Amino acid sequence: MIRIAHRETKNWSDWVALKAVQFLRSATDFFTGYRHDKEVAAGTKDSRDAKRKRFAMDERKWLVRFLFLESVAGVPGMVGGMLRHLHSLRRMKRDNGWIETLLEEAYNERMHLLTFLKMAEPGWFMRIMVLGAQGVFFNGFFLAYLISPRTCHRFVGYLEEEAVITYTRAINDLDAGKLPRWENLEAPAFAVKYWDMPEGNRKVRDLLLYVRADEAKHREVNHTLGNLSQEDPNPYLAEYRDPNIQKPSKGLGNLKPTGWERDEVVK
Repeated sequence: MIRIAHRETKNWSDWVALKAVQFLRSATDFFTGYRHDKEVAAGTKDSRDAKRKRFAMDERKWLVRFLFLESVAGVPGMVGGMLRHLHSLRRMKRDNGWIETLLEEAYNERMHLLTFLKMAEPGWFMRIMVLGAQGVFFNGFFLAYLISPRTCHRFVGYLEEEAVITYTRAINDLDAGKLPRWENLEAPAFAVKYWDMPEGNRKVRDLLLYVRADEAKHREVNHTLGNLSQEDPNPYLAEYRDPNIQKPSKGLGNLKPTGWERDEVVK
């Protein structure tokens, strides 16, 4: 069962990562015209109604938000995988399995983006915004990963927490009848093939459930990597001698929203 969850900050590194995500969330909300009901609760009834009308999310606004989110979310895994790849080459040592997981994450996020592009072609303004955001974010994340990979993985963990919230709210809006054009709309054939969606479960709502599940897994993976030393083996590829031990998996089994602690996976 996928649920909204939040990992509390435990040190300055976590605090920096959380504040960076909160800033990015505010910027994304501003450019995509989003404000949740709880954020428009203040004021008189008339002012609340006016705010809700102004920030009401229709299908187009949700797609703009998804496109903006996924164009940024595909960067960290690629940057981390690239830097660890180069580090492995320089030191002429194995990477202990991190590169594969990070590149898989980047590929999965790109598939999210390509799926939503099948549903809506962004205009020139959106393309410029994505280009600018990706350029700034890529270089910033690149430098940050050189300084503190652990903080960067915690940042991505918090970013994925926001992604789970975003897709959960979109699903709730769809269930509440606020997105009528999506109620019976089939998911793009591209998505059906990628997620191997079964017959009878190929609507947009099903697509959002698959995407949210992916984001929940990325949330767990990055919070877990943020708990480890950079020399530790990747617990998602490690082999455990005891078959009865609770351990991370590449699927949704044993899902821990706030990540696995180091003493749980490094024996």
